[in-house]
Amino acid sequence: MRKSFILSAVGAAGAIGATAAGYYLKDKENREKLIEQAQNVREKVNRFTNGSDPTFEDAGVPDQSEGNDTAQLENSKMVSEGSQFGVQYYNKYKDDNKAELQQ
Repeated sequence: MRKSFILSAVGAAGAIGATAAGYYLKDKENREKLIEQAQNVREKVNRFTNGSDPTFEDAGVPDQSEGNDTAQLENSKMVSEGSQFGVQYYNKYKDDNKAELQQ
């Protein structure tokens, strides 16, 4: 009894979810937004799986980055005020993983 109730509830939730997704995706603008978000997620995953995280790389040289990212500007501002935490962490990480990074 209980098992069939759970299966029915899961089935109903799946049907409701599919209906909601269909209703949302019938508009071309929403489909384009979803495709764009999926591409952004794919790019982020690819960056992290390839081991090159631009945020981490910028932490080592906060005043030499090309982007105008707000977080990067804040990091640069902290370093200009005397904070060296981000730079020291970056340097220690690079030293600790030098052999691993050269492969």
